[in-house]
Amino acid sequence: MQLPWFVKHQLAATIFIIVALPKVTSLYFNFSSFQPQDEAHLLMNQNSKIYLSAIQVTPDIRGPISNYSGRVFYKEQLKLWDSQRGMKVSFNSTFVFTVSPQTSPGGEGLAFILTDDTSLQLNSGGQWLGIVNSTSIGVTEIVAVEFDTRKSYPEDVDDNHVGVDVKSIYSIQQEPLGPHGVNISGGYDVVATIQFDAKDGKMTIFVSTLGDLMRPVFMVDLDLSKLLPQDVFVGFSASTGEYTQLNSIRSWYFYSWEEYIEKNPKNLTWLWILIPIVGVGGACVLASVCYWRKKHINGQGVEEDMKIELEIKSSSNAPHKFQLKELLSATRNFHPSNKLGKGGFGMVYKGTLNDKDVAVKRISKNSRHGKQDFIAEITTIGNLNHKNLVKLIGWCYEKGEILLVYELMQNRSLDRFIFSTSGGDSTLSWEKRLSVICGVSRALDYLHNGCDKRVLHRDIKPSNVMLDSDFNARLGDFGLARTIHLSEKSHHSTREIAGTPGYMAPESLHTQRASVETDVYAFGVLILEVVCGGRKAEHKQHLQCCNNIADWVWELHGKGNITDAVDLRLNDDFDKAQAKCVLELGLACCHPNPYERPSMRTVLLVLIGEASPPFVAIEKPAFTWPATAPVLNEELNFQVTVSQNEPITELKSGR
Repeated sequence: MQLPWFVKHQLAATIFIIVALPKVTSLYFNFSSFQPQDEAHLLMNQNSKIYLSAIQVTPDIRGPISNYSGRVFYKEQLKLWDSQRGMKVSFNSTFVFTVSPQTSPGGEGLAFILTDDTSLQLNSGGQWLGIVNSTSIGVTEIVAVEFDTRKSYPEDVDDNHVGVDVKSIYSIQQEPLGPHGVNISGGYDVVATIQFDAKDGKMTIFVSTLGDLMRPVFMVDLDLSKLLPQDVFVGFSASTGEYTQLNSIRSWYFYSWEEYIEKNPKNLTWLWILIPIVGVGGACVLASVCYWRKKHINGQGVEEDMKIELEIKSSSNAPHKFQLKELLSATRNFHPSNKLGKGGFGMVYKGTLNDKDVAVKRISKNSRHGKQDFIAEITTIGNLNHKNLVKLIGWCYEKGEILLVYELMQNRSLDRFIFSTSGGDSTLSWEKRLSVICGVSRALDYLHNGCDKRVLHRDIKPSNVMLDSDFNARLGDFGLARTIHLSEKSHHSTREIAGTPGYMAPESLHTQRASVETDVYAFGVLILEVVCGGRKAEHKQHLQCCNNIADWVWELHGKGNITDAVDLRLNDDFDKAQAKCVLELGLACCHPNPYERPSMRTVLLVLIGEASPPFVAIEKPAFTWPATAPVLNEELNFQVTVSQNEPITELKSGR
């Protein structure tokens, strides 16, 4: 921005006011695994190391690890709050960890911690979890989410629980993880998400096994601005006691964003006291600055609108651009009575345009996905044409509003029906369920094999499958979709893990890549959910071995009674042979090895009866990484396996 000469001369008198205002930036990082060079981004005490592609918080490389503790932090600090700006910070921390007992039982535990003190306190092993010790309890400014594997105190609910600790290791709230299908000491990968909402002062803890659908374990009221200093480090601590275990962090994603709590912070009063002191000249300067700044900002807004419009219109078959006033009129100014539901990145409203009902998705201004995914959705779905895809009618980007207009699906989303607990009209018949599965498979076969550019959807789940008035399935919500040239590569690399927990293939956390195989995995979970409805939770007490719907169905498959998984609300009114075939197809799509999953072309041929269902092992194969791909040795006529660091998708007409 170029200011006039008289503004530049007078600006020196008041520049200190502007300079004095603080500036805060959010913290973001993403480790899909850990390599030795990542130590440059971490603060690790002498007891913690990186090896085997993970942070070993309490490694055994030094020998016996009884009464041992360790700590590791991200190198940059997180600014939790700023009273001058009336700002607090919300965050999301998602990590995958493995606890491997070295004794029977193991002990003691692992914790996610926030503190301004990175030093490992002496004698913090055993029951102290590396958080505090006997002398610093109640004194050290620290908040922790503990994953405890020992019942060290009468107050502990058991030896497999998660709890929130403040300045101590006595949890202010805790929850046993057994009922949630998680055993911390199981030696397998566990994924945890800690979400902190600074506006509401609430922390929500999610814990599940890798690949399972993540659901909240509990929520706790917490105001971190009253418990911790402004600047803290985020990281992990862990300990062993008389009983020992290895505590490994395998991946870690962290993202924070600012929340403005006060509209007019009192601490800026000094600014309004100083302004009159500057005098009339200073006031003129400020007025001039405001005028030119407003003009510049307005210019920037117009420029940004034009840039986005050009980017969208550069795509062939770009849909119609609506004016904001048209969509405000269509939705009655986004009246609450017009709400259809909440989508992935915003609210969806019913509207009427030219006497035709439409659905208008209003992307939240606070969504960090915003413009990038808005453009991706328009440029991706705008070039697609298939009867099993939701049709995008138009778009609008004006005055900060980000809007997408779709044809209205009278029966809304699939999840309303398959997860419904009521009966009657809310239950889909077997024929309709099979039709839905076939419709989604046709849509995905088209995206993977029928376009000029292959499209990876990356977020297949029941809430993204819409149903028209005849219950025909339409795949929608292409905010995470990405296109790739068929001749160039088979996958899409991503800076952050995309998708919905529970529908993400197990290799996703290792590769940071979306592929046709990850889409197939999510489709397999969708198949099982459509056929089974809400059956998994109903049998959870009888099948403690099962951590997700695929495990549960695989268990029934191994016992030879796979059709027992079919939704009870169907009252046995279904074709058992068809149900067996479809359930086995769902398990094949959920195979832990991406190389063993069928292509969507094969899936479709099986569903329409033109191919036999793929073989499904009696027991679910273990997930291993790197995955191995079968290779046929033509000379010796036998198969060998080749290890790959990520799946390589090839165009294939068969499996």
